[in-house]
Amino acid sequence: MTFADKVIRFNKQLNYIGAALPAGIRIMNPFKEIEQTLEISDTFYHKYYQDNQPRHIILGINPGRFGGGLTGIPFTDPKRLITECNIHYKGKPAHEPSSVFVYEVIHAYGGVENFYKKFYINSLCPLGFTATDARGKEKNYNYYDSRELADTVRNFIIENIGKQIALGVKTDICFCFGTGKNELFLTRLNEEYGFFKKIIALEHPRFIMQYKSAGKQFYIDKYISAFKAAENE
Repeated sequence: MTFADKVIRFNKQLNYIGAALPAGIRIMNPFKEIEQTLEISDTFYHKYYQDNQPRHIILGINPGRFGGGLTGIPFTDPKRLITECNIHYKGKPAHEPSSVFVYEVIHAYGGVENFYKKFYINSLCPLGFTATDARGKEKNYNYYDSRELADTVRNFIIENIGKQIALGVKTDICFCFGTGKNELFLTRLNEEYGFFKKIIALEHPRFIMQYKSAGKQFYIDKYISAFKAAENE
């Protein structure tokens, strides 16, 4: 099986069957909720991962509603799917700020084909979460936004880190998107289970776009420097 075949199989089997989530929190599984998602991800991974080359893994937090929650491809919203990956998407071309930043990094690295030959992106929790606010509006929710949710999905996260390593990723370095709670959670798990020799945390794309957009180039350069350094270790 190629790297693509393994990722596609991984996506198809994704299903949360653990303890009940806290009240008001919903699991988000695009591979079971959206008809076109498996077809999109099949096309994407066969396009960029149809080989047996090992890659460094990048782990985000969990999918958002307008990126991986729609396309099934982490940090790839429908707009980037169409314009950057030339893959068809049915419906409104939604926009996710994190995806915008990640694809700017990908361009700076050398383009989508070069980047995806070297890196595989997913999340600590490969399925997302939403919560409904007092006005009835559904919003993104992170696994660490409540201690109860983090404790509930901890075993699911551990299991799926192991499954993603088995896809054929390198374990010398893991890149972590998020230098706060996501890094802390992953570091503690890694100390216990020894998944990776080293974790390199980078500021989360959403944080950069929301709070540090004026200095965006600094963070793009920081990402590229970290990625290039890993190739030489």
